[in-house]
Amino acid sequence: MTALTDTHAHLDDEQFVSDLPAVLHRARAAGVANILAIATTAASSSACIALAESHATLWATVGLHPNNILEAEATAWDTIAAAVVHPRVVGVGETGLDRHWHNTPFAIQEEYFIHHLELSRRSGRPVVIHCREAETDMLRVLRDDYDRFGPISGVMHSFVGDAKMAEACRAMGLYLSFAGMLTYKNAAALRATAAQQPLDRVLVETDSPYLSPVPHRGKRNEPAHVVHTAACLAELLGVSPERLAEQTTINARMLFRI
Repeated sequence: MTALTDTHAHLDDEQFVSDLPAVLHRARAAGVANILAIATTAASSSACIALAESHATLWATVGLHPNNILEAEATAWDTIAAAVVHPRVVGVGETGLDRHWHNTPFAIQEEYFIHHLELSRRSGRPVVIHCREAETDMLRVLRDDYDRFGPISGVMHSFVGDAKMAEACRAMGLYLSFAGMLTYKNAAALRATAAQQPLDRVLVETDSPYLSPVPHRGKRNEPAHVVHTAACLAELLGVSPERLAEQTTINARMLFRI
C-alpha cells in the first residue's frame, strides 16, 4: 500500500479528545503515513506542537485563522512567531481571507494574512491558506506579495476555486489541496477543475473533523477518510490510486520538508 499524507487536519479539536489514539490507529491502517495538525489560534498552535511531539506521524503548523483574530489575546501573534522555529513545525497557518463569516473585519483579516505571508518567508515554512468567498481579494493580496518577493511557498487548502483561480495560484508557486467536497454530488464544477491540474501540484486533505467525503458525509471526518478523496482525485486525473498516493506524498514532502 502506497502511503498517503493528510495535509490538513484539526486534531486538537475537541471532537478528538476522547479517541485520538484510535483515530491515529485507523489512519495508519488506512495507509496514511503523515498528518499535518493545523493550528487556528495561539493555543491551538501550542496544542498542535504538543501532538506532533507525541506522535511521530504528526507534524504541526502555527497560525491564526482569520475568523479567530478578534478573540485572540494580545500576545497571540508573538507566541505564534516564536513557535514557528520549533523542529516539528512545518507550516504557517491556517491563515487567509473569509467573506462568508463576519467574525473579523476584512481589513484586519487582510493585515494578519500579510503578517503570516511575511512570517512564512522569514521562517522558510510554507503558508497554509484559507479562502472562503474571497477569491478576488485573495488573488489581489497574493499577486502583490508575488510581485514584490517572488514565488510563494504554500498551499491553497480545501481548494474550491475555478480553473482560472487554480492557474493563477499555481503560477505564483502554490499547491492546490483537495478535500472531501470533491466527492460531493453537487461538486461537478470542482471535479472539472481538479481534472485539469498537473499531478505534481496537487495535495489531498481531510480538514478533519469537517467536510467528510462520501461515503462518510454527515459524520465526523478523520484522517483515514482521506483515501476516499484521493481515490476520487486519482480517477479524475486518470491515474491509479497508488500513483496518486505516491505523487501527492512526494508533493507534501517537498513542500513541507517532512
